[in-house]
Amino acid sequence: MTKGGMESVEVFTTEGKGRGLKAQKEFLPGDVIFAEPAYAAVVFDSLTHVICHTCFKRQERLHRCGQCKFAYYCDRTCQRAAWLNHKNECSAIKRHGKAPTENIRLAARILWRVEREGSALSEGCLVSIDELQNHVESFGQEEKKELRADVESFLEFWPPHCQQFGMQFISHLFGVISCNGFTLSDQRGLQAVGVGIFPNLCQANHDCWPNCTVVFNNGNHEAVRSMFHTQMRIELRALNKISPGDELTVSYVDFLSLSEERRKQLKKQYYFDCTCEHCKKQLKDDLMLAVKAGESKPSADTVKEVIQLSKDTLEKINKARMEGQYHEVVKLCRDCLKKQEPVLGDTNIYLLRILSIASEVLSYLQMFEEAADYAKRMVDGYLKIYHPNNAQLGMAVMRAGVTHWHAGLIEAGHGLICKAYAILLITHGPSHPITKDLEVMRVQTEMELRMFQQNEFMYYKMREAALKNQKIQVMPEPSNENAPSLFHRKE
Repeated sequence: MTKGGMESVEVFTTEGKGRGLKAQKEFLPGDVIFAEPAYAAVVFDSLTHVICHTCFKRQERLHRCGQCKFAYYCDRTCQRAAWLNHKNECSAIKRHGKAPTENIRLAARILWRVEREGSALSEGCLVSIDELQNHVESFGQEEKKELRADVESFLEFWPPHCQQFGMQFISHLFGVISCNGFTLSDQRGLQAVGVGIFPNLCQANHDCWPNCTVVFNNGNHEAVRSMFHTQMRIELRALNKISPGDELTVSYVDFLSLSEERRKQLKKQYYFDCTCEHCKKQLKDDLMLAVKAGESKPSADTVKEVIQLSKDTLEKINKARMEGQYHEVVKLCRDCLKKQEPVLGDTNIYLLRILSIASEVLSYLQMFEEAADYAKRMVDGYLKIYHPNNAQLGMAVMRAGVTHWHAGLIEAGHGLICKAYAILLITHGPSHPITKDLEVMRVQTEMELRMFQQNEFMYYKMREAALKNQKIQVMPEPSNENAPSLFHRKE
């Protein structure tokens, strides 16, 4: 089954997993298999005044809708583009007196679109909104309670003059949002800023070692002529060579967890048992639990003790980060690493988690040399665990490259930035803002490296002078959030 721009994929029914997507032709790493605009999307409640409600970019100054005083836009272009979806919402917010929560707003936007177009297949959609999975029958007591509260709030918000929908269909929609809402990120891809429904993407099944990745592209509204504007969309991109007839899979969770932990998370959030090769055979679990090799191998009790200490330390670190106590975070990391190093192997996930936090926080505190050492060890471990074209890996390598560059370790910095660029060209594509940023860094570090190779002494002199005249660039404040996960779940 193909439809409007989706000729390269087809929906098929797979035993035990329901519907899935299959390739209709060959794809190479980095190819865009399809791009899909959101059926409906909204900005998170906490960010409605700092994120554009059309393209989901973070901007310094935004224009507010003069009618409802709730929606914000980059400029008139974004405001005009939003009007079809915002018109009903605008009058409903004025009538209601305030904007409801993101889930209610998203359900309302879906239903206004259904009111306009009907619930049959929309152009370019492989399945209709009616056909999407809602998993309501699998909800626990707490989730059912939340669902009832959402439906009640929705009915208070939904205008009486609009088409009325049955309770069953409204509950179905909230189930769809709960299980299939896709996380939208800002233009740098670093912060989750909203949630959207993409019916075609919802058909892609999970695999812990997938052959595709999904990237959110905020589109381009900056071109002077609107014919050159591009729409906000998600892109499904190939991670390796895909042959016609192969199932297209994406990962719903980060791979950097033991197979048992990933399976628990998938069961809890998406209501299925993962039967992928990596989970069935527990591939890479041995690396993620590696202990120091050699003659004096640590005892099972010592390993258990250090892992428990690592878990306790991660909890303390979270608390200290929430309070902005970054020097305390560094102390906790250093103490933990001292205990971990003689016991845990270099790919052990508990060691890697501490190294990741230590490198990020030390960079923020401008202690670049120590940060670079930890970042290098973190990347060495990641490279043995992650798929070579994993977006999370690319971002971690980029961060390590920037840290080395700031530390004046130009050779290692340039090497890591080139490695990150090669990964993100595949996962994000050449026109994504983060890839463009990386290309600028790659050119800059290449120039500095040439200067370094010609005259090391002069390079350090010039670097010193440049740093004196330049306001110290503060690294972004460490975020307590993990990188945005693929599908948004209301916790």
